Amino acid sequence: MPTHTPTRTNWFETFFHGVANEMWRRAATAEQTSTEASYIEKTLGKRSRLLDVPCGNGRISLELARRGCRVTGIDISQEFIADAQAASQRAKNRPTYQVGDMRRLPWKASFDGAFCFGNAFGYFDHADMLRFVRGVARALRPGGRFLVQTFMAAESILPKLPGREWWPLGDIHFAVENRYHAAESCLESQCTFLQNGTMEKSTFWHHVYTAAEIGRLMAQAGLRVTRMSKSYEDQPFAVGEQMLLVLAEKAR
Repeated sequence: MPTHTPTRTNWFETFFHGVANEMWRRAATAEQTSTEASYIEKTLGKRSRLLDVPCGNGRISLELARRGCRVTGIDISQEFIADAQAASQRAKNRPTYQVGDMRRLPWKASFDGAFCFGNAFGYFDHADMLRFVRGVARALRPGGRFLVQTFMAAESILPKLPGREWWPLGDIHFAVENRYHAAESCLESQCTFLQNGTMEKSTFWHHVYTAAEIGRLMAQAGLRVTRMSKSYEDQPFAVGEQMLLVLAEKAR
């Protein structure tokens, strides 16, 4: 694992391990995973070949594989990939997992669809975001679709950005102090994890994009946005909505 000092351009290379990963494991319920998988399956197609990027511990890809999809997952966290690979040993239709950087996807015309869930869309500045989206576009077959879920669109967070937040998850207490850098459209979040009397501190940065900027990123990568929704019922997205779902398609 890299030992460099985290900055807004590399924080994700070292953030996802230990208590941070344990919190993420606990945060998503089985019901949430089932709901998300059902929406992905409905949107990208039953029994499709799908790319889960980044895949985290594989919770969604494992559920989609159980339903008959052929799923490949990639994530920069060695710990999360180890989780996913261990869980997949018990699956009849095993997904494929590998450690890797989502800015450097190796595939070409390999997938019917791809999805980016769990707020990972926005980890990078514009240049690296474009590199990521172009990599997804390259990995898709003609007519393939890319589905993004984010709770960090500018229209979602800026009208009501809290300065401080905290959540209890069993014996883990997670606190966040937010600072928004307007000149860079970047949210800096200083995190404190407390578990069994042990405290860990870390920082992550999330680049904030408007819905229109996300659309332009897709277009620059050769993908056409066909829908922006606020819910799994595909109701139209608007200012103040908590979630943004973006569906884009590669030309046939």
